[in-house]
Amino acid sequence: MRILKISDVYFPRVNGVSTSIETFRRDLHALGHEVVLVAPQYPDSGPKQPADDESIVRVAARAVPRDPEDRAMSWTGLRKTLTQLGPRKFDIVHVHTPFLAHYAGVRFAREFNTPLVATYHTLFEEYLHHYVPMLPRAFGRSAARRLSRSQCNQLDTVIAPSQAMHDALKNYGVDKPIEILPTGLPEERFRLGDGAAFRNRHGIPPQRPLLLFVGRAAHEKNIGFLIDMMCEMRRLEPTALLLIAGEGPAAPSLRARANQLGVSDSVRFMGYFDRGDELRDCYSAADVFVFASLTETQGLVLLEAMAQSVPVVAIPRMGTIDILAPLLGCRHSTENTQAFAAVVNELLTDRELRARLAVQARQYAQSWSSKKMAERLCSLYARLAPPAGP
Repeated sequence: MRILKISDVYFPRVNGVSTSIETFRRDLHALGHEVVLVAPQYPDSGPKQPADDESIVRVAARAVPRDPEDRAMSWTGLRKTLTQLGPRKFDIVHVHTPFLAHYAGVRFAREFNTPLVATYHTLFEEYLHHYVPMLPRAFGRSAARRLSRSQCNQLDTVIAPSQAMHDALKNYGVDKPIEILPTGLPEERFRLGDGAAFRNRHGIPPQRPLLLFVGRAAHEKNIGFLIDMMCEMRRLEPTALLLIAGEGPAAPSLRARANQLGVSDSVRFMGYFDRGDELRDCYSAADVFVFASLTETQGLVLLEAMAQSVPVVAIPRMGTIDILAPLLGCRHSTENTQAFAAVVNELLTDRELRARLAVQARQYAQSWSSKKMAERLCSLYARLAPPAGP
């Protein structure tokens, strides 16, 4: 099967969408399918990534105002690229973002009579006000819902990464079929990192209690809650350290918040890590993974932490519920800093409980195999574009 994927974002831009695209892309290749990805060109000064292979086609792109991490593809360049790819006769068009990629994907699919699917990765109604603060929040939510409904109803099938996202799209009025298909974990995520080496490299004593957040430093991730929570943690466990591994537009204000609250010596901003050994080492060094996002569509980093035998403390909201609901390898908390800190402190002080959850976490993460998810995606593709008869 020949699959054309189109996205307004991809590595070296580090986020869940890029990770999902790459995970499925690699597994689809391994299952014998041809996958071509069309994505923006990024400046050489950004985060370094392995060189693209021939299946990745980059389109010239410009900077996005107020968002230094993202790039906007040239519409002319995108259309030219797709026109050149058209004669290859793809079986499926799969769009991953609702910007130029969506409209180009719809146009391409209609022109070549090709089934069209899209993964709805992001709950935009909860994100828009962070990036367009002058827009009234109620108006922004309503506009995001209308746009999402309109775009999804242009597809043959919508892919939602969680039950919560499925339900949100249904509430918007999406009437096209919605398939729940989360991103899985590739095998290399289960290779255990060297936490002791990570601590040594970064000057963190072996016995210092270490909390970890991995993800984009964005306003919607609710990282400020974790910094506020460290005020309570200092009372319960004065030596506890929170690492924030990630960069993004909220990083300056989060640093300022830590300074203002007087917890800057208990919060360390690490920036991005390569998704190979360094990130695995970072996960492995942690005693507890902490996560407070209320708008996550899946929460893949929870599974990545669990794969490294790190127990999770999180607030079960939106897409994270699918991962957290079984209460395997994790503990739930309410959106209250004192309650959250109390749950974290219980894991830090009860080594037997933490060890039991660590074993449980790794076993549970193994049930989220990326190969299994890719096989389910292939089944969906086959239903939409059955192979031609003899």
